[in-house]
Amino acid sequence: MARCPGGPVPSTTAKAALTALGKALAEEFGPQGVRVNTVSPGPVRTALWEHPVSYGGQLAARLGVPHDQLLAALPAQAGMLTGRLIEAGEVADLIVQLCSPRAGSITGADHLIDGGLVKSA
Repeated sequence: MARCPGGPVPSTTAKAALTALGKALAEEFGPQGVRVNTVSPGPVRTALWEHPVSYGGQLAARLGVPHDQLLAALPAQAGMLTGRLIEAGEVADLIVQLCSPRAGSITGADHLIDGGLVKSA
């Protein structure tokens, strides 16, 4: 089986570590007015999925399906309620909102933007 660099295992592990770090930093620095939140996106339409030699292309090859077919089926197969991959701009918009003064009381939280992929928090 071919190794797929940059696939979900390193990404998932890094996300879990960043979530824990974010909560610890929020606890430690919140009293000084520092807000820390994390954002956990699901499959985002990026080169990781779309480039033919990156993870998405390698996964399609291993499964023996055309790359475009894999990308079309992925949201439904993964259980994403929106039926599509997440756009990078949607993640950016969430981050902008969290950084704004309108979110001044939001701290120490992890924000999923995954199209409904995760069914429980």
